[in-house]
Amino acid sequence: MIISRIVLKNWKNFREVDAELQDRVFIVGPNASGKSNFLDVFRFLRDIAKPGGGLQKAVTDRGGISKIRCLAARSYPDVEIEVYLAEYGERKVVWRYAIGIKQKTRGNREPFLTYEKVWKGNRLILDRPNTNDKNDAVRLTQTHLEQINANNEFRDISKFFENILYLHLVPQLLKHPDAFSGPGISGDPFGKGFLERVAKVNEKTRKAWLKRIEKALQSAVPQLKELNYTTELGVPHLEAIYEHWRPKAGKQREDQFSDGTLRLIALLWALQEGDSLLLLEEPELSLNSAIVARLAPILYKFQKGKKRQIIVTTHSSDLLSDEGISGDEMLMLRPGKEGTVVNVASTLEDVKTLLDVGMSVGEVIIPLLKPKGLEQLSLSF
Repeated sequence: MIISRIVLKNWKNFREVDAELQDRVFIVGPNASGKSNFLDVFRFLRDIAKPGGGLQKAVTDRGGISKIRCLAARSYPDVEIEVYLAEYGERKVVWRYAIGIKQKTRGNREPFLTYEKVWKGNRLILDRPNTNDKNDAVRLTQTHLEQINANNEFRDISKFFENILYLHLVPQLLKHPDAFSGPGISGDPFGKGFLERVAKVNEKTRKAWLKRIEKALQSAVPQLKELNYTTELGVPHLEAIYEHWRPKAGKQREDQFSDGTLRLIALLWALQEGDSLLLLEEPELSLNSAIVARLAPILYKFQKGKKRQIIVTTHSSDLLSDEGISGDEMLMLRPGKEGTVVNVASTLEDVKTLLDVGMSVGEVIIPLLKPKGLEQLSLSF
């Protein structure tokens, strides 16, 4: 399944959003426009649905309702999220899920549901608050999405959200794990446990996935010959063998890999890891521009095989230079006084005109998102 449409009210940077999403989505915008916060709405739904999660934890992990609610919210302060689910390559809505959230005004000020609704096709199958909720208001501190005994009619939605995968690997967490020995962040968004994820995959599958990654790296990393998985005292490691004039002298482990090599390995692994929605945060970081220019077709190749939706944030004109990216796949974020406005690029007449004459989305869109007064930056020091 994919998320074919998302509607938001008062979510972080966004006072109102109503956007159609394709099988592949690229999100662009200036710094602080809300690209990461847009991705976080999908992680929020995952954190509600996953075992050990739930509404209360998902809100608390983000600092409470006051940190989630848009600063531009005024007379209507409720946070609302609505998603439409369809099959890959289709637009017909299979499921629709919607919640409204606000904060209690007294006591511990915990978040609660103002509503929770589920549609199967066009049929409304859950409409809260119901009679039981009205008789016991504490029930509204939990969604039915997170309750196994309550979501049996729409467990497909819960499972879909639960398996959403987010990747924004920070190489230093793998290179220097002892320096980051404190408690991990819920969901491991920065890849501290990446090697443990590799270790949990059965040996045959792990070898096959690493062999595919090895083949790709041989085109991108000079002199790389092999990529292997190994353990030492029960600790998992990745080991690369490079062509070298001294026999057995060309071995390196992950703490010696370049940042770009580690990020590329993690990206190629994540593309093979499951078929759920994949969220990628600036995958171009630390990579050579020639490699970045190949990322869009790589994503397309992997997602077509798995029928998997991929949503990417990026600042890179190299990534967006691929002629296969259409304006329908682009979400443009532009901040304003009343919150960030989100538009599908192909719905903007000035953008559509330039795309129609053969310009790439990178050539058209990146210049439009240049912050005003940027030329003054060098004069500020």
